[in-house]
Amino acid sequence: MVKYIFLCGAILLEVMATLMLPLTQNFSKLLPTLALAGLYILSFYLLTFALKYIPLSIVYATWSGVGIFLVALLSYGFFGEVLRWQALVGLVFIVIGVTMVNYFSDPTSQ
Repeated sequence: MVKYIFLCGAILLEVMATLMLPLTQNFSKLLPTLALAGLYILSFYLLTFALKYIPLSIVYATWSGVGIFLVALLSYGFFGEVLRWQALVGLVFIVIGVTMVNYFSDPTSQ
């Protein structure tokens, strides 16, 4: 269970960092830029702990897939970005893909 806490923490920190990107204004704003860098560093730090217990392929598929899904939805909510139905279908496919990778992967393959 601890392995998924590390992975979820890494995902949430990465999503927070990615959402900070527009606030940095091309890295011209110091505080958002430092926050972004710190969040990414902490995300990768937690990711290393998840990798002690979960194979890299599963960790990366989950980290990137869930991250893409959350960033797309939160960008819609926070920044008013448009998500057309085709994009929503694509996001559903990402969730299905991440689920399949996790379900059909051999957890002992590390």
